[in-house]
Amino acid sequence: MTRILLLGGTTEASTLAKTLAEAGLDAVFSYAGRTAKPVSQPLPTRIGGFGGAEGLAAYLQAENITHVVDATHPFAAQMSTNAVQACAAAGVALCAFERPAWQAGEGDHWLHVDSIDAAVDALPDTPARVFLAIGKQNLTQFTAKPQHHYLLRLVDEPDAPLPLPHTTVEIARGPFDVAGDSALMQRHAVTHVVAKNAGGAGAAAKLTAARSLNLPVIMIGRPEVPAPAGQRPIKGSVAEVMAWLSHPAD
Repeated sequence: MTRILLLGGTTEASTLAKTLAEAGLDAVFSYAGRTAKPVSQPLPTRIGGFGGAEGLAAYLQAENITHVVDATHPFAAQMSTNAVQACAAAGVALCAFERPAWQAGEGDHWLHVDSIDAAVDALPDTPARVFLAIGKQNLTQFTAKPQHHYLLRLVDEPDAPLPLPHTTVEIARGPFDVAGDSALMQRHAVTHVVAKNAGGAGAAAKLTAARSLNLPVIMIGRPEVPAPAGQRPIKGSVAEVMAWLSHPAD
């Protein structure tokens, strides 16, 4: 029998969870636990880490998991790497459900960089007002440029002092729209946007807003997930994932 572990935390994961539940498939939804109030799911849900690749492999075997769908955030590279290693060790099938990366269009002013540190280096030396649209996991690197004022948009109120000396925090949960993001950037006199290339429609509004306001965007490229050829096929839709699970999508 098929038993599925869905590694979630994205809009795509929630959409797939609904389809799995409606199809009556035996599946478990897993959250990393970084958000205080995660979106409720129509599947049995577990919250928290597994204890690395070894712990995940043990979980897969103990729970008789036959298929893992990695629908984590495109920048959750450590979790995705753990999934590759754990599935190989446990003999479990694995696929990734990934949304396409954003592409720059006419009128965009993007500077492509390949890491958080490179994004820090790309910021000017003179004081600027930066919309740091990267969540809260990688703020420490930006202390190298403390002269800037950073605007952060977070899902939850920070539970500890932020490492950056000059910050404004907006608490909000997406999806966002262009009018709202344009108003946000104008209200805070933003001069630069730093974003991770997460892809998807839910967070793309800031890029359209930056284009309309003629603001530069420092775009951080996705990390690579090392996997042997064919071990982690990438699916771009619910239908593709369901076909991979050998169950037709509705």
